[in-house]
Amino acid sequence: MAGSVGTGRVAPRSSPKRYNGMDPPLSLTRPTMFDLQKTAELEKFLVEAGLYESEEQSAKREEVLREIDGIVKEWVKQLTSQKGYSEQMIEKANVVLFTFGSYRLGVHGPGADIDILCVGPSYVNREEDFFVTLHGILTQLEEVTELQPVPDAHVPLMKFKFHRMAIDLLYASVSLAVIPPVSCILGNICACSQIFLLHLSSIIVMHAPEVLLLTAQPIL
Repeated sequence: MAGSVGTGRVAPRSSPKRYNGMDPPLSLTRPTMFDLQKTAELEKFLVEAGLYESEEQSAKREEVLREIDGIVKEWVKQLTSQKGYSEQMIEKANVVLFTFGSYRLGVHGPGADIDILCVGPSYVNREEDFFVTLHGILTQLEEVTELQPVPDAHVPLMKFKFHRMAIDLLYASVSLAVIPPVSCILGNICACSQIFLLHLSSIIVMHAPEVLLLTAQPIL
């Protein structure tokens, strides 16, 4: 008599859960009513201690960001013209600004600086165009004070105050002649091997914002 053949199926392997980070969350437990009450008490204390910005201060930050956005967009158009590109390229010339750090996370206090990443096209470099040309433009603006370029830092940046608000401005080039829409940048921001490989320093500059760009906030 022939032996019977088993018909049982092997259970499919369950896919491991993926997290937006290197490590899983410490806990997925929802907060209790006690937790929510204590959070509300802490927020009340922080407000009374003056550690939250007023609506007026928040509006001022947004206005400062809009002004800086306009300045760098005009800067890249001027560079495009000076480098001999066509009128069509000048029209398309663009940069995109992203905020990151404590301001982006909403955990900044009054007087905290704003960290800004400026993403520009391949033909706009950091050494001359950012630290020389843009620096020269900023020195001519009355609203800019305490301008300090730091090109040799591990993360190169320009520090300054704009309308007395502290700004840390970083720059990274992408390997594209025309900056795509913000939605395209956000969709490819983690693909650094494909986009942000013009220079090692660009990758370093991108590191901090990259962590936050799943919830990134473009200026405009």
